[in-house]
Amino acid sequence: MSLPNSLTALRILLTPVFVAFLFSESPFFKQLSLVVFIVAALTDYYDGWVARKYGDSTRFGKYLDPLADKILSSSALFSYVYLDLVNGWMVWIIVVRDFLITGLRSYAEYKDQPIITSRPAQAKTFGEYVVIYYILILHVARSVHLLQPDYGILIETLLDSRVLFGMMLLVTLMSVGTGAMYIYEYRKFIQEIYRNTLGKRETT
Repeated sequence: MSLPNSLTALRILLTPVFVAFLFSESPFFKQLSLVVFIVAALTDYYDGWVARKYGDSTRFGKYLDPLADKILSSSALFSYVYLDLVNGWMVWIIVVRDFLITGLRSYAEYKDQPIITSRPAQAKTFGEYVVIYYILILHVARSVHLLQPDYGILIETLLDSRVLFGMMLLVTLMSVGTGAMYIYEYRKFIQEIYRNTLGKRETT
């Protein structure tokens, strides 16, 4: 396996480690979950950099890389639902949209018809990760006892359910909007996929 693909696989393998540490009762492991998440996220930058620098890009890597990103981000969001920090219905909308569009892009890549990521979609991804880091950093900060005397009230204020609801709602609306844009822009390609799938069913 090439180095970029190995780094992508590492991101997937680190995801359950991150979740396990985040749910740990130990403040140390809970704080370590932030480090694990950052390391996992950095592999995304580094595997892309290596692939571009050395021309070590494969079709399998182009499929696996965005999938690994969605596995990591979705695991974080569902963890927040479990921790009662965010609403589940918004997370489901974001995650379903992400995997549907990722699947569409992967299939388009397989057909040598790559889909270009739009600027609104890039803004949506950036906003999603801002929210993920925002919640993760503050939730982990709750477990740092040295911060509680001076910053405990501030941390709880920043984690107020109304603040998190507003942030998640914005990302949810961006997810729906950019998802609709992709579907409209590539509607002919989606129709082609549907016709091909229908044709295969009729021949079986």
